[in-house]
Amino acid sequence: MFANEEKFVLKQSFFTRLRTRLNSGGGWLTYDLANLAPGGAIDEGVLDKLESLLVMADVGIDTTGRIIGDLQKSLARNELNDADALRAGLRRSLLAILEPVSQPLEITTLDNPFVVLMVGVNGAGKTTTIGKLAKRFTNQGLSVMLAAGDTFRAAAVEQLQSWGARNDVPVIAQQPGADPAAVIFDAWEAASARNIDVLLADTAGRLQNQQGLMDELVKIKRVISRRDETAPHETMLVLDASQGQNALVQAQKFHEALGLSGISITKLDGSAKGGILLAIADQIGVPIRFIGIGESADDLQPFAADEFTDALLSGSEPR
Repeated sequence: MFANEEKFVLKQSFFTRLRTRLNSGGGWLTYDLANLAPGGAIDEGVLDKLESLLVMADVGIDTTGRIIGDLQKSLARNELNDADALRAGLRRSLLAILEPVSQPLEITTLDNPFVVLMVGVNGAGKTTTIGKLAKRFTNQGLSVMLAAGDTFRAAAVEQLQSWGARNDVPVIAQQPGADPAAVIFDAWEAASARNIDVLLADTAGRLQNQQGLMDELVKIKRVISRRDETAPHETMLVLDASQGQNALVQAQKFHEALGLSGISITKLDGSAKGGILLAIADQIGVPIRFIGIGESADDLQPFAADEFTDALLSGSEPR
């Protein structure tokens, strides 16, 4: 099998799993849009029902209002005459929100390492995402180094070292309680000396309202930029989709403090129904780099607006 054929099979398999995971259980994602209008007619009452489903799926009031507003305009133009037209109109509205943030992470070739600073709250999956990205980048022929910047949790260092061993990439770590900025600075020095392509830097999880810890992230960015004024080249927030609207608040606060350049959303295989991704895309506007639906490395894939939208609007089996 050729490389591009393997990529197609992997992509197709991920899309199938995404559709199945998003559409497990109840909620608006499995709700056949035809059931909203059993008589076939689409009217304001149908849009009111859809509005409730969107809000309950964590799309949020503001983003839901934008979607319903678009559909009301189509309804006024007599463009929503049956369930299929409603589905097509909804797909257009969702894509209008998602396509602007569907921007893959591009690793540029630099004289210095391309630095990806990973941030987020406890339990979002930062360290696991780093391990999965390390495998992805090494499979692309890039050399990778990991920086154990979460010095508050000994288990975080061990977990990162485990991912390093699994992917055969070096990990720079210091003793527990060390200054995270110093650890990441040392890792940058080592990566530069070894001509490493990508440095993935872990950081301790913190709540968005812990100002002291948020200031620490600002310090880390400042320290890295002393060696390379263009670094970090990516400041990536990792969000847990099952957090619902709280994930949107996290994104807002981290973006205000750090100026995020990318977001990865994990745990779409849990209780999450995907609606929060729409709210984040609409309200934050930061590129969504990756989405995760499981534990294996292949369960983290680049975000694609069209595929995600189709997964939302299809059932667990292709239509």
